[in-house]
Amino acid sequence: MSESQDRSPERTWNFFLDDMITFVEKALSYTSGLDRSGFEADSLTYDATVRNLELIGEAATHIPQTVRDTTSTIPWRQIIATRNRLIHGYLGIDNDTL
Repeated sequence: MSESQDRSPERTWNFFLDDMITFVEKALSYTSGLDRSGFEADSLTYDATVRNLELIGEAATHIPQTVRDTTSTIPWRQIIATRNRLIHGYLGIDNDTL
C-alpha cells in the first residue's frame, strides 16, 4: 500500500489546516499596507486575495465535523459560508464584507 493510500481521513485533515494557514498568510501579505480604496483599485491584489479566501473556505470543508465541534471558537460555518458567497458572487461581491 502506498503512503497516500495509507492516510486515514483523521490524519489528512491536518494538511488542509496547514493549507488554510498558508492561504491566510498569502492574503495578509498581498494586502499589507493597503487601505480599502487601494485594495479595491488593485485588481490583481483584489483577485488574488479573493481567491485565497475562497481556498480557505474550501479547505475548511475538509476539516471533520468532530474537529470543528472541539474548536468552537473558530467560526467554521462563517468561513465556509464566506467561501460560498465568494464563489457564487459573480454578480458582485460586497466589499464591506470582504
